[in-house]
Amino acid sequence: MEKPGSHACIEVDVSILVVSYNTKDLTLKALRSVISQTRVVTAQIIVVDNNSSDGSPKAIRDEFPEIRLIELKKNIGFAAANNLASTFAHGRYILLLNPDTVVLDRAIDKLVAFAKRQPDALIWGGRTLFADKSLNPSSCWGRMTPWTLLCRACGLTAIFKNNELFNAESFGGWKRDTERHVDIVSGCFFLIERQVWNKLGGFAPLFFMYGEEADLCLRAKNLGASPMITPEATIIHIGGSSEAVRSDKMIKLLAAKATLIERHFKPLMRPVGLVLLNAWPLSRSWASAILASMTGSKHWSSSAQTWRKIWHSRQMWNRGYPMRNSKALLKAEHASTGAQGVIRA
Repeated sequence: MEKPGSHACIEVDVSILVVSYNTKDLTLKALRSVISQTRVVTAQIIVVDNNSSDGSPKAIRDEFPEIRLIELKKNIGFAAANNLASTFAHGRYILLLNPDTVVLDRAIDKLVAFAKRQPDALIWGGRTLFADKSLNPSSCWGRMTPWTLLCRACGLTAIFKNNELFNAESFGGWKRDTERHVDIVSGCFFLIERQVWNKLGGFAPLFFMYGEEADLCLRAKNLGASPMITPEATIIHIGGSSEAVRSDKMIKLLAAKATLIERHFKPLMRPVGLVLLNAWPLSRSWASAILASMTGSKHWSSSAQTWRKIWHSRQMWNRGYPMRNSKALLKAEHASTGAQGVIRA
């Protein structure tokens, strides 16, 4: 396998990292949009394929022979794959870009320009839309707190979705149509100075999928970062393209949240946070079952079954990611830096 730094480095404005897993058609579309819509900044594109079985590597090689492609023999996860890709980056900035995205109207050019106008933010993001061009609000988040967990567990977040007091993690009804400081920028369209990324050590290797960008942003805030969002840089982000089963996705998401509680809550508040996190799927299963009984709706019946499955699987997620012990952590660190595979430049 090619070693980091083994090729002569040509300095560019931004290194664009894409991690793909069984998203061949979407990945190709994303790469086409990057190339066609990035006209001002100079860019290096690095794609890591996490052992896809849909022919992604060959399709990428055939259409984009100039792109550096890292083909892995096993799926090491989103966080570790980005850490691996970043060791080959030589741009001033690193941009994380999901494979299920489409760059619109020179969004990368505009995001880099925004970063240069707001250098103190250290981390920057844009506005994301669904495929039908409606708002996808997941481009950024507020930090998780005991209050936000209580609101979720009590159903206040669902009832008052557009109220920022009760739905603080999603910023209530904010349409992402103004420049604003946020706590967390989503990893689907995430710009960071490479020196800051390196200082932070990239993503914490115990995260497999979900939560890694929240952890990174919160660690960066301790260094003085103040992440920002601009509506000028807009992309399409479909979301969930490599994760079809909702309950499986939620189990990973809840494991990530449990890990974030352990890493970023004050010691006295960690048990409270974990109790409230456990209460969320339990309360959702109860509420969905009640609504199913009252309305006879198949939707609510299916929702109740899904949340019950998530609740009954709590031993898989309520203690966080299993790679928190030192032995597994060392294995994860090895996977992020020494994964076996083939790299083509």
